[in-house]
Parts: sequence; C-alpha cells; structure tokens
Amino acid sequence: MRLNDNTGLYHALRSGWPIVPVFIFDQTILDALEDKRDRRLEFIHQTLLEMQTEFRKLGTSLIVRYGKPLDVYQKLLKEFDIQAVFTNYDYEVYAKERDKAVAELLYENGAEFYMYKDQTIFDRDEVLTANRSPYTVFTPYSRTWQQKLTDFYLRSYPTEKYVRNFLKIDAQPIPTLEELGFKPFNEPFPGKIVPAKLLANYKETRNFPAIPGTSELSIHLRFGTISIRELARQAREHNVTFLNELIWRDFYFQVLDHFPHVEKFSFRREYDNIEWRNDEGEFQRWCEGRTGYPIVDAGMRQLNETGWMHNRVRMITASFLCKHLLIDWRWGEAYFARKLRDYDLSANNGGWQWAAGSGTDAAPYFRVFNPTLQAQKFDPKGAYIRRWVPEFNSLDYPVPMVDHTLARNRAIEVYKKGLSGDR
Repeated sequence: MRLNDNTGLYHALRSGWPIVPVFIFDQTILDALEDKRDRRLEFIHQTLLEMQTEFRKLGTSLIVRYGKPLDVYQKLLKEFDIQAVFTNYDYEVYAKERDKAVAELLYENGAEFYMYKDQTIFDRDEVLTANRSPYTVFTPYSRTWQQKLTDFYLRSYPTEKYVRNFLKIDAQPIPTLEELGFKPFNEPFPGKIVPAKLLANYKETRNFPAIPGTSELSIHLRFGTISIRELARQAREHNVTFLNELIWRDFYFQVLDHFPHVEKFSFRREYDNIEWRNDEGEFQRWCEGRTGYPIVDAGMRQLNETGWMHNRVRMITASFLCKHLLIDWRWGEAYFARKLRDYDLSANNGGWQWAAGSGTDAAPYFRVFNPTLQAQKFDPKGAYIRRWVPEFNSLDYPVPMVDHTLARNRAIEVYKKGLSGDR
C-alpha cells in the first residue's frame, strides 16, 4: 500500500498500458471480523486516504470497491477494457486461492495476471538447502539468506520515473469506515521513520518492554506502507540484530508458503496429539490479564488497550497459555489475530508454534518460561508492570492462578505423554 518502490506497480507502469490503481475491500475478510472496531481496517482506510491525495496530484484516482473479489472483477471487466492486472505475492492459503480464481477469471476474459515478490527480500524457492528443499530450521536458513544477499536484492524500483502512465481519472469516492460497517478508534499509529540511534542500540534495548527499544514498524511492514528493501538497507548499515528480525519474517513467510498445513495444524504433526486442558474460564482470565502473573497480565492488557504487545512479552504470554494452562496454541493465536494491529498470519503462527514447541525451530517442550524470572530480568524496576497493572502489590490483585513449579511439571508430563502417542 504505497506508490514508491512497489514491485507490481513498477512493472505495471512500465507495461505500456495506461494504469488504473484499484483497491478492493474484501467482503470475505471483513465479514469474518467479529469486532466492528478494527485497528487494521482503520489503518488501511487511513492509508487509502493518504494515497488518494498522492494520486490526485498525479491526475488520477484510486478506484475503491467493496465486495467479493470475483464479483468486483466481473464488474471491473465491464467498466474497463482490462488488458492485465499487476499485483504482489501473498503467501496465505486464502489469498493464494483468491488470486488463482481472479487469474482464471481474467484469462477467460482475455486479460493477463502478473504477480511479483514485494513484501520479502527472498521468498518461495530462493533460499533452499543443498538438496533443494525448504529450510525448517532458522539458523542455517539465515546463514544462506545472508550469503545470498547482495545489493541487487536491495535495489528500489523507481516507480516515480513512470507516474505519467497513470490513466487520467476524476476523483472517485472512498467509502467511510461507517459505510463499511465499522467504527474508528481515532488513535494515532506509529510513524515510519526509524531513528538511527534506535537501530544502533537495538540489540541492547529490544527485550525491555518498559523502554521504546523496538521500531514498532510491524504494522507498516504488514500492510506494505514501507519498503522491505529500504528497511533492510538501513538494517544492514546500522544493526545486524535488526536485520535478523527481517530474516525471521522471510523465514516464516516461506514456511507458510511451503507448509500451508501450519495454518490449522502443528508444523510437527505429532504435537497435535497433545491433550490440552482448554479450560474456558482460565482462557478468559488470560485474555483479560487477570492471571496473577504481573508480566503476563501487563502484556495482555497492553494488547487489549492498544492492539500491540512488546515482542518479548508476546513470547512470555504465549508460553504461559500453552505450558502453564495447557490451552491449545490455536486459541491464543486466534485471540492475537483478533487484537493485533500488526497481525500477520505467518509471523503470528510461527511465534505461537514456537512457544508451544510444535513449530519450526521451536522451543523444546520441556522449556517452560518462568514468568516471575522473566519479569525480573526484562522489567527489573517493574516500570512496565506498573504501567499496565497499577493494582499490582495491592489486595485487589489476584493471586497466581497456577503454581509455576506445578504447572511446569504438569506440562512436561502431558507433552511427553502426547508425543509418545500414549493418550
């Protein structure tokens, strides 16, 4: 969702045809959103308004439609003499099925459909093992990724050279959030600029949730309002640790692309044999941040109030749900999917399966985070906890809902039993 350094847009503008920019609010996705206040949708809407301002300066306009993609394209085919559609790859199962159906519709009507890599540095089959199979362990993947990286892969696509090729169109209306059936939060979103100082200190600050030590660029990466190539150039220049986070992002994309079963099942299928307790009352307490473990509760309350949670705390809260409460990681993943403003299926799924022990490169099942020790290590002065759990250390704060040692031993026993096939 940007005009600069956009692969698909670049190739469209160079195609020789006059270009019409189109955005579709996918009814299939919007209808599935339970909460009619959704930060992701608000961010998309805000971005469309900003893009429309840029398009108007170029004498063209965004064409914004709402509906099921095939229905929308049926109408667009009647409205325009479409020769080709240009877009960028999406790696989610639904998106690949949607794009395949749109491509077939276009071909039936004599139009072409082109897709390009844009939201990753490397994808699909670009980083493979020596025997040409996809990596399932991050460290060797990262090593090969970095060996392959050259300036060629980080070059921007100069769309600005070809903006004269947009079709001249009068301003078209963009539906309001209310017209789409949603209500706004009217809260500011994080900016796109990453201070060089933050990148330089990223390794030292990224694990401490009380300080602004992370970029919070995830929402911009998720919706493509910032170029991954531009960000990777900055990261390579300033901080290897930050670059490593971008490699993790590519890694999870290629895992989802090569192993689509992870969307609904454990990457390691034997982990689907674990007998989860799935206590709904305990799950609700976790959702509301009332577990009696301050670092867990702080994270969940931050998520509920802001739509974002610090990455270190995401690991702690996820581990607590899976290991301490023995609640299926899919429950937690689905809750994060509803709440996170930067929700990305591949990264969210990868993180949850890592915490549960069922994914690629996952934490071993016998590794159970101690929330108290995690708080002491990463929030030593309790500033993050006090910010989100003001009643901590008062009579109003609940006692821990489960003893850590008991929960750890129970988790190891249940996991061992499930993985042995002895249920």
